[in-house]
Amino acid sequence: MDDLIELATRVGAALKARKLLISTAESCTGGGISQAITEVAGSSDWFDCGFVTYSNSSKTDMLDVSAAELALHGVVSEEIAADMAEGAIANSSAHIAIATTGIAGPTGAVPGKPVGTVCFAWSKDGHTQTERLVFKGDRQEVRRQTVVHALQGLLKFLEAHG
Repeated sequence: MDDLIELATRVGAALKARKLLISTAESCTGGGISQAITEVAGSSDWFDCGFVTYSNSSKTDMLDVSAAELALHGVVSEEIAADMAEGAIANSSAHIAIATTGIAGPTGAVPGKPVGTVCFAWSKDGHTQTERLVFKGDRQEVRRQTVVHALQGLLKFLEAHG
């Protein structure tokens, strides 16, 4: 757990140095990214809010993800992760967002999307980057790896897009 807090502290320092507020749009992580961020004292300086949108209807209602896009791409897709991140910015005071959608398991696998499949998005200033990975392990391990990767990816995204 200490390594996760250390990572979240690094994320906070990077956001604070750039005077950026972040929001999260989480599905498979169930608020885990927001929890890691808010473990850091002073995170209110750089954390705006988190959306835990587990159901498709909450993604549509809270993040403006279109039902047509959900039907076209499926909820576990880079396209939906991008829509979630962009929706988190549009529906908050944040400048930057992280989004995750995936299959933590042990059930939920579909053809082409095994348990452990997670799609990520990082968005800022109209630029959105996505990624799809497949993690190994049980539900807790997949979720933890997802949180870590989302935060590490944010640091890389900030290096590239300020």
